[in-house]
Amino acid sequence: MNYKGLKISIIGAVRSGVAAAKLAKRLGAVPFVSDTAEEEKIAQNLVMLNSEGIAFESGGHSGKVFDCDLLVTSPGVPSDSEVLTKAKSLGIKIISELEFASSVCKGNVIAVTGTNGKTTTTALFAHVINNCGGKAYTAGNIGRAFSEIALNVSEDEYVSLEVSSFQLDFIERFKPKFATILNITPDHLDRYGNDINNYINSKKRISENQDEKDFYISNDDDELTRIIYSNATQYAFSIKNKVSNGAYSHDGKIFFVSDNKFDHVCDTSDLSIKGEHNLYNALPVVITAKIIGFENDLIKKGLSTFPGVEHRLEFVREIDGVKYINDSKATNVDSVWYALRSFEDPIILILGGKDKGNDYNQIKELVKNRVKKIYAIGSSSKKVFDFFSEFVDTEIVDTLENCVKRSLGDREEGDIVLLSPACASFDMFENYEHRGRVFKEAVNNL
Repeated sequence: MNYKGLKISIIGAVRSGVAAAKLAKRLGAVPFVSDTAEEEKIAQNLVMLNSEGIAFESGGHSGKVFDCDLLVTSPGVPSDSEVLTKAKSLGIKIISELEFASSVCKGNVIAVTGTNGKTTTTALFAHVINNCGGKAYTAGNIGRAFSEIALNVSEDEYVSLEVSSFQLDFIERFKPKFATILNITPDHLDRYGNDINNYINSKKRISENQDEKDFYISNDDDELTRIIYSNATQYAFSIKNKVSNGAYSHDGKIFFVSDNKFDHVCDTSDLSIKGEHNLYNALPVVITAKIIGFENDLIKKGLSTFPGVEHRLEFVREIDGVKYINDSKATNVDSVWYALRSFEDPIILILGGKDKGNDYNQIKELVKNRVKKIYAIGSSSKKVFDFFSEFVDTEIVDTLENCVKRSLGDREEGDIVLLSPACASFDMFENYEHRGRVFKEAVNNL
């Protein structure tokens, strides 16, 4: 699409919004950025916009937002927000930053969505491709916004994209070469009218524009992703059963299957990241690498040298025999379930934040068996306290830093102090990365 001369309003002056504005300017459009946050909260981003000569406003959306040919929205803006609702009523075309960037990207897009595992899988895709001799970028909800690198990717290169349901809500022609849905469990129900079907329908959109020349990869062990149909060539992965087309693990080995040919790619012990959840993260990467045409020994090397990702079960420090683990990326209950299963030692758990309709019954038995104390934080602290205090020592703490300080009096040698909040971070922090950094700084200051 030719954007030259178009007036483009961009809602949100954080990472993706700023990147979209800069991309719009590079394309010859006239961007205008608007955010409801007060200037002091987004001052650094506004400085960047000002240095680019891009017009902006903060503290609310004025009528100038609607004087545009196109509106690009950031993923943090609810689809039923007042500004988007009014734009719809005025007949203004609305697209996500994902759609905007993809419309000018010439590279092969690998799109990864799902409730859990997106960040690790996205990073693993790029790591394996780069280690196999290809060239891949990571973008989306991980690291850089897609708009930041969209014009830099050539036709023989890859973009590994972490894609959220919010970004998919406003796509039009987004058409990834490879699309993966890792899993679907209840999440973000506060944004989807407490109806999981609305959430599922958003996730499904990742494949809606694909055709037979593209590839759709789904989790055969997840009942909600298994039934999703795509027009693309379909592959599946499983750690429970053999699949007819895709990848599976059996007896400590990982196999790729295509055209009834079984190929032993590597062993599960070759994965640098351990645990059942990481095996699920690795299998779609194996499928994609094999479709691209990489050799098994190179794929194995990529899988075995992957360092993991920040804020996902990240070891921070050990003090007096107590390990501090940063799992700030755990923004839903399902992620905490995996985190709790990753440790055998007694756990002091930091839980809470902006609630998204969480049902804690899923982790009730795990908490009973593995958690010795809970620090409840954020706007959902009372909900956390009311649910867990009947069967585990639970304390409401005002700040994350004070949770770390409190642990000094509650910990014993061999304990795990685990930040795995099960909630969004926006009540207290800019994002989950900010939350994780605050936790790590507090731990390192002990």
